[in-house]
Amino acid sequence: MVQIVISSKAGDGPPEWLLVELQGEMVSRQNTGLAGNLMGDLHYTKEGVPVLIVGHHILYGKQVKLEKPFAVLMKHSGLPQDNEVAMESSQEKPTTYSVSALIKKKLIFKTRPKPIITNVPKKV
Repeated sequence: MVQIVISSKAGDGPPEWLLVELQGEMVSRQNTGLAGNLMGDLHYTKEGVPVLIVGHHILYGKQVKLEKPFAVLMKHSGLPQDNEVAMESSQEKPTTYSVSALIKKKLIFKTRPKPIITNVPKKV
């Protein structure tokens, strides 16, 4: 039987994140991936409608509650680190997980992006 230890920090609990669901795919210009890069600007209207601006395009979405929330887990290996010396292999700690965030809601952008058009001067 495998036992997995999951813990969370004491206090208010883990922060709540939002999941963003897009129709289609996002590709970076340099083909380096999206990790750590700015994707766009997320705003909300006065009515609470999420608005995502990506480049010269705008997307309108909606916020929905997930049927089953997700937990974002951080794995803490029981193996000794580089700076730690294991006396014996029997002294290894078990692998544990800690909850770093919860995802209870998601933003859905399922319509096609609309181009942002600025004021075009009239021909004289």
